Amino acid sequence: MRKKVNMKKKDIISLRSKEAIELAKLVGQMRLEIVKTKANISASKEKNLKKVKNLRHDLAQVVTLMREKQIMEKAKGEIKEEIK
Repeated sequence: MRKKVNMKKKDIISLRSKEAIELAKLVGQMRLEIVKTKANISASKEKNLKKVKNLRHDLAQVVTLMREKQIMEKAKGEIKEEIK
């Protein structure tokens, strides 16, 4: 069984406390880093060929957190409407 050395659990927990705008900025930075890493791999400057895969995995986790926040905000709005 392979071990994945990506974002640590404490990193994910700290991301949960961030606002959606901060997460969106982080997503943009991560996408830019993926593009740069792909270019470095093509130019044979990057030694770790699995770095892009790991970055994409981390990006997916952040995007999932953003989506969870959207769903929770929508659910809170619906609950408030029902109470009124």
